This record gives sequence, structure tokens and C-alpha cells, in this order.
Amino acid sequence: MQPHQYVIIIGCGRLGSMLANQLSSLGSSVVVIDREESAFGNLSTEFSGFLVTGDAAELDVLRRARIDQADCLLAITQYDNVNLMVAQVAQTIFQVPKVIARVYHPEREGVYGQFGIETICPTRLSAEALLSAVGNQPEAKQS
Repeated sequence: MQPHQYVIIIGCGRLGSMLANQLSSLGSSVVVIDREESAFGNLSTEFSGFLVTGDAAELDVLRRARIDQADCLLAITQYDNVNLMVAQVAQTIFQVPKVIARVYHPEREGVYGQFGIETICPTRLSAEALLSAVGNQPEAKQS
């Protein structure tokens, strides 16, 4: 991601706060949306972005985040259906150039793909990394 981009992050859990902190430190303008105001406590004291408390599935909340100016939207809540809905809205209604959604259930990636939404699937990435690690283990010695 290029610095000085306007990025909206939906969800301020462990991943959302980590991304927000890193993107902010790289010079991007970052807005984080979360339903729970307490979630913003996950952000570092150096975070220089903006916070919007509300449900990102509501158009008014997205407008408060100035989605019409966003270069990128990352939908990374813990809820696949929310991520899909927000990603679709960002892409189709607001024409956000880069939209990425986290999807936990690998079988749902196809649905996202039908809508042209780029996905990151932590379940699939973890499985691939673990299988690779297991495959790279030295063979057990025979007695």
C-alpha cells in the first residue's frame, strides 16, 4: 500500500488496530470504524487517524468516515457477512478503488469472488503455512 493514501478500516480488534497503527505510522490517513467505542483502546497512543463509532453496515456511518474519498477499504470484522456487505457497498455504491475483505470460512471465498471482492482468508493462510511447515520437517529417524 502506498503511503499517504486514505484508508478506512472496518473493525478495531487485534488485526484492525495493528493495521491502523502501522498504516498511520507510514503516513496514510486512516479512519477506523467500530461499533464499540471501547475497541479503540487497542490503538497505540501514536495513532494519528480518526475514529468513527457505529455500524459500518449503515450508509450514514460510512459517509461520516468520508468513504467517498477513500482509496482503500479493509473490511476485517469478525463477521464474514458484515465484511461482505460493507465491501459490496464500498465497491458498488462508493466506487472505492481497492476493497479487501477478511473471510474466515474458506467456502465463502467463492461468494466474495462472484462479487469481485478481493479476500484474505486467515483460515486458509494458516492451513497453508502449517502444511508447509509440516512438509519441511526432517524425516523421523528409524531405530
